[in-house]
Amino acid sequence: MSADLVLWRNARLVTLAGERDWGLVEAGALLTRGAQIEWAGALVDLHAEVPAALRARVAAEHDLGGALVTPGLVDCHTHLVYGGQRAREFELRLHGASYEDIARAGGGIRSTVAATRAASDDALFASAHQRALTLMREGMTTLEVKSGYGLALEHERRCLATARRLGNELPLTVRTTYLAAHAVPPEFDGRPDDYVDALCGWLPALNAEGLVDAVDAFCERIGFTPGQTRRVFEAARALGLPVKLHAEQLSDQGGAELAAQFGALSCDHLEHLSPLGEHAMRAAGTVAVLLPGAFYFLRDTQLPPVAALRQAGVPMALATDHNPGSSPALSLLLMLHMGCTLFRLTPEEALRGVTVNGALALGLTDRGRLVAGQRADFVAWELEHPNELAYWFGRNPCARVVFGGALRDA
Repeated sequence: MSADLVLWRNARLVTLAGERDWGLVEAGALLTRGAQIEWAGALVDLHAEVPAALRARVAAEHDLGGALVTPGLVDCHTHLVYGGQRAREFELRLHGASYEDIARAGGGIRSTVAATRAASDDALFASAHQRALTLMREGMTTLEVKSGYGLALEHERRCLATARRLGNELPLTVRTTYLAAHAVPPEFDGRPDDYVDALCGWLPALNAEGLVDAVDAFCERIGFTPGQTRRVFEAARALGLPVKLHAEQLSDQGGAELAAQFGALSCDHLEHLSPLGEHAMRAAGTVAVLLPGAFYFLRDTQLPPVAALRQAGVPMALATDHNPGSSPALSLLLMLHMGCTLFRLTPEEALRGVTVNGALALGLTDRGRLVAGQRADFVAWELEHPNELAYWFGRNPCARVVFGGALRDA
């Protein structure tokens, strides 16, 4: 036995241990060894379920004060690294311009690309660092960060390296996603196929540098066609990289079916998802990532087919989709609330969406539940019941965060 154990007692555990229900354990406790949970259960069962030799290695105890304790939260879809902001476009939309109108006029993603390219490495890191800290204060312990605002090898590398630096310098797990297939940059105007050739050509070098955990694309009328997206996915598959997809946000392009053919980790947005897409995702084990922040911010009216996804047994995750153009959200707790009020998720579905299912959307099976063998990432909340996590908004009840078995400041 290589490490001493820590006992975290006097907690009301929300284990999410089964496929349904909260898995509530009153008067619960957790035993952790390093970054892993060794045991979780009712404190009265500790002596019966944990061998004496193991109990003897408990070197420290923490009283959690009767707090509600859940797994650490997972934000599985963000665009956290970028320069500038787009408040002016928000104002234009309020005057009647559509997201597509702004994009076709040279705004949208392209304006953020220009600001990102102009920003220094330190400026990119400083802004992303502050955003990450804000999310962390609400119990987020695992974060996905996409590139896609560089759209050139040098700048995609800078964005991915900035995301890696966040994970190295903060008590936080960061997964990086290559999203060069986000928009066609100005230097490739009128030549989208040439740009797809270029971004597929950049991928091997970025992957060799250890900067890429997954590959994503924006399959949409103002993005990339299914045929172009397929080429991106084939380049990822050749390197053994998993794929994800921005799918069916503004129209049904059959992206979810295509992504399922490649065993995609997730399809995200999905407001226009078809029954064929739903069944393909279910067969492939692909997670549906719902993004209520973008739905709200763009004042969309087409709801994702939550009832159909539920009936089909497709796991549903929630995320902030933090980005400067369509979801400048920095509260994962607010996404739980919106997931319930706008998309009609249950509070339990919403919590699973930012824990176990959010982790699955990143290909991670070692977190999201409070059970033996999982990572010791958990959050103590000043709440009576887990349904309150989706009930309150504008309040942060996070009292304490444990990351990898150690208390963290943020």
